[in-house]
Amino acid sequence: MGFRVIKTAIATLMAILVADALGVTGPLSAGLLAVLGVDVTRKRSIKTISARFFASLLGLVFACVLFEMLGFHYWVLAIYILVAFPAIARANFKEGIVTSSVVVFRVYGNGSITLQSLWTQIELLVIGLGSALIVNLAYMPRASDQMVEIRKRVDKQFSIIFSKIAESLRNPDDIWDGKEIIEAGKEIRKGKEAAHRAMENQMLHPDETWSIYFYMRKEQLESIQNMMQLVSHVYRKLPQADDVAELFDQLSRDVTEEIYTGRTEFLLSRLEEEFKRMELPATREEFEIRSAILQLNRELSLYLKLAKKNKAPTSVAARKAAIASK
Repeated sequence: MGFRVIKTAIATLMAILVADALGVTGPLSAGLLAVLGVDVTRKRSIKTISARFFASLLGLVFACVLFEMLGFHYWVLAIYILVAFPAIARANFKEGIVTSSVVVFRVYGNGSITLQSLWTQIELLVIGLGSALIVNLAYMPRASDQMVEIRKRVDKQFSIIFSKIAESLRNPDDIWDGKEIIEAGKEIRKGKEAAHRAMENQMLHPDETWSIYFYMRKEQLESIQNMMQLVSHVYRKLPQADDVAELFDQLSRDVTEEIYTGRTEFLLSRLEEEFKRMELPATREEFEIRSAILQLNRELSLYLKLAKKNKAPTSVAARKAAIASK
């Protein structure tokens, strides 16, 4: 049973009991309006409930005019739909079309328009939608635990990906289906959606930390896809490929850390200096492969810059100490 179902049940019961206690005619209609008012986030709840309330008021205006001019006939309801629905949509109250229809059909069911009947509909709106709003604002489940779990799954997939890249560099004949790329993409999308819902539930000072994190992972996943294309060009085993494979081994461990350790960045910087001192390629084939390896290093550097920008870095001293301990 979802939490939204529980909130809907509470809001419905509250609306019916309040309407009945106040002696409002048709308390069950207040419960129906409460069902329509429950939403998934606080901000969205305020927006949609406001739209439903004002759409219902606008619908009542159209209904009063049409029923008074043309009478209470079934075909008048069709005219109401043709006229009122586009007007409500143009007024940016599209979410309230169904709610307004419930109210107008109740007025039609009464067979007459009086100030008392109109006031009753407004009371039902206030009680039903108000109950839904109170329940929505009162409590929303925390999404932080869910996002932590998603983050762990994303980090795990990234760790496997980097290990696979290292294996491919050491053994160009190694075959990898790349399913972790697809799984990581799915988890990142889930994380972005969960982060967006969490921000929608924070009324005053929304925390963008999780949104930034999953956006960073999305950019890094695109960088990883570029790396895989470059790895495919390393079709022969070279010592330089083994050296870069060690970077990806280190990165497969670092990626699961919550902070930016800088270990891989340090190793990459040291390796780039070593590459500058190496002799030039002797053959065209070696030139092409080493060129792909060099581009791979640059793509890895871009990946690390994204991580460094959005993770809390450790101190340089702690970073060097961590490297020395390896």
